Amino acid sequence: MSEDQDVTVGVDTHKDVHVAAVLDQTGRVLGTRGFPTTMRGYAQLATWAESFGTVVKVGMEGSGSYGAGLLRFLTDYGLTVVEVDRPDRSTRRRIGKTDTIDAESAARAVLSGRATGTPKTRHAQVEMIRALRVARRRAMKARIQAGGQVEALIVSAPEPVRQLVRGLAGKRRIRVCAALRPGTVSDPATATKVALRSLLARRWLALQAEIDDLDSHLAALVTAAARIWSCCPASASTPPDNSSSPPATTLTACTPKRLSPDCGVAPIPASSGRTDRHRLHRGGDRDANRALWRITLVRMRCHQPTKDYVTRRTAEGKTKTEIMRCLKRYIAREAFTHLAPRPTEQAPWPGATTDGR
Repeated sequence: MSEDQDVTVGVDTHKDVHVAAVLDQTGRVLGTRGFPTTMRGYAQLATWAESFGTVVKVGMEGSGSYGAGLLRFLTDYGLTVVEVDRPDRSTRRRIGKTDTIDAESAARAVLSGRATGTPKTRHAQVEMIRALRVARRRAMKARIQAGGQVEALIVSAPEPVRQLVRGLAGKRRIRVCAALRPGTVSDPATATKVALRSLLARRWLALQAEIDDLDSHLAALVTAAARIWSCCPASASTPPDNSSSPPATTLTACTPKRLSPDCGVAPIPASSGRTDRHRLHRGGDRDANRALWRITLVRMRCHQPTKDYVTRRTAEGKTKTEIMRCLKRYIAREAFTHLAPRPTEQAPWPGATTDGR
């Protein structure tokens, strides 16, 4: 086999074994092989792939989960890794599914140019923030569920128990429930008190303490990341007039190459018959879209230029959904000039005649 030829590698990642396939520039399969998910296995995969020629790119499925370790190794090794989505169902029905087929499909997606995604980076502050946010989201979800269960149990509780928390809400109600002293379970009222105290209220307080602890760590990391964001030499203007914008934007900017100027909010035609309109493009980075949604809501409530814009577009007959879509695109452009400045700078807030298309 000639060592001067360029080859493309596809990897189907799993928990214990990664399966790789090597293709030449004409799409011919040169070899397939499985490797253990260890540092030694990663090194064997890279050495084996380079034995066929010069590795141009490596297409990888699951780079954010099972392939995270391999992604770090190959990036440090100096290879270019491309994120590949799994094959669509129609393709799988037609050609079947095995680890080897999936690895070969990943390589062909990169070779044809269909897959061009940049994997998420797994280093430095952003990775620390990402790990803490995973724990915080789960704790927040469990706390909301516990609070809903407390509310449902109080609604159907006996009157003596309801009387104890009547007129109370939020944390005050939770603390009263956690301080109950039911004694021996002898009737529905004491049983309800036990449930409110042990199973629900104390659980809510424990989850709240966990969230507060995670927030203290996140605050330091986000503040440092936002300081770097605002002090970037390429940033010529100040961040948006909104205290929540820099942290929210920074949390999603782990890999600027993954973000486009419109950051997932480019309009998509949604016209039919006599209706001529556009809708929001909901693809792209979900975290970025969530951040843009939150920034838009805050600006619509607190940012006077945004409030004026909403009033003007409402008078023109635009719906709230259409106005928010336009605002998200303006905000995305403004943030993108700081994260990955373009050669020709574009004004973040267009003139009055622009409709965001």
